[in-house]
Formats: sequence, structure tokens, C-alpha cells
Amino acid sequence: MTRHQSLVTSHGLFITGTDTGAGKTLVASALLRAFAHSGLRAVGMKPVATGCRAEALDRANEDVAALLAASNVHAAIDLVNPYCFEPAIAPHLAAQQAGYCISLAHIRDCYLALAGLADRVVVEGAGGLLVPLGPREDWGDLVKLLDLPVVLVVGMRLGCLNHALLTAEAIRSRGLPFAGWVANRIDPGMPYFEENLETLRRKLPAPLIGIMPFAPDDAQAFAAMNTGMMIAQNL
Repeated sequence: MTRHQSLVTSHGLFITGTDTGAGKTLVASALLRAFAHSGLRAVGMKPVATGCRAEALDRANEDVAALLAASNVHAAIDLVNPYCFEPAIAPHLAAQQAGYCISLAHIRDCYLALAGLADRVVVEGAGGLLVPLGPREDWGDLVKLLDLPVVLVVGMRLGCLNHALLTAEAIRSRGLPFAGWVANRIDPGMPYFEENLETLRRKLPAPLIGIMPFAPDDAQAFAAMNTGMMIAQNL
């Protein structure tokens, strides 16, 4: 058993994306439902969210609400989402504007509390792996602190090759376990989809663990659940 497989089995994993809108929440929610379907206690975590109303029960953030809905473990919102900021901007800028300093140690404490409640904790980032969380720290530093394997969601559209390969290079340079990647077909009309997929298969130093098909809103939940089961089996 490899190191990243052991970590996934006993703890959790971190979902990052090639950029904003790549489909991190869709994949994280699908994984949570797949884990729950297999009889595991699963809970999602969004350490830092922006575009929130702190007084709302679910922080009025779509990502946080989706993770809460997909989890089968009840956990305090302050553990699931330790930091929420109203402006829909980069986390470090939102924190600075609110007069806060995002503490990675506090996020770690919240993660460990969730890990004590669940068999699986699916942690979702914001933006990409190198998005700053403060003057010196970014998501990569948090993943290193939590010692979690990374699942990369590639938003399959023009430009995804460079974004995916740069993210993989960042994962490698930080010494993070790269559990696998998911191709999310966000652009159904993407030219040469299969050719781009094959290029990423050859060049990314981790296995393709799932392909999230494009589906209309009324069919997305079904498609995501089926794909989530496949991803969970491949981890």
C-alpha cells in the first residue's frame, strides 16, 4: 500500500482545481455521497470561503451549502467552515479587508475535530493550489500541514493543459502526495476533448481516477453520483 493510499483510507483528502470554476465542489460533493453510500461516515470541509453572509446558517455560500448537504455527519458550521468572508474575492484579500489573519493551525484543529467524527473528511480549497491565504502562506502550505493527498480537478476547456501541468508541478515541488486527477467536462463543445484527455493522461504524474460528464442541471446529480462512486473506488 502506498503512502497516499494509506492516508486516504485512514483520514481524508484535499480537493484542488486548475482554477476557479473547475468543479471542485461538484467532485467533493460526489465523493462525500459515494463514501456515505458505501457505509462510511463522511463530512466535507471548506476551510476558507468567500462570498458569505456569516449570520446565515450555511454561511450563504454555495460551496459550503453543497458540502453540508452531501455529508452524512452532523458537524458544527465553525468546524466545516472556520473562515467565511463576505466579499467574493481571493481569501487573503478578503481576510485582510475584514481585519483577520487566517490561521493554518486553527484550520488544522478544526480538521482534526472533524476527523474524530468521521471516517472520511473531504477538504475543498478555493481557487487553485497556490492561491494565497496570507502574506506568506497558501493552500499548498495548508495541505502540507494537514498531510493530505491531493485530488486535482481539471476543468476541461481551452487552456486546461497548461493549468493542469503547472498545478502538478506545484504539487511535486511541495512534496505533496498526488492521489489522482478528475477530468470535469465543463465545456461540452471543447474541441479535441479526447486528444486533450490523452495528453493529460500521458503527462500528469498521477492516475486519471474519474471523468465527470457534462450534464444538464436536472441530470447532474445522477451523473455526479455515478462518477463519485468510480472516483472513490479508484482512490
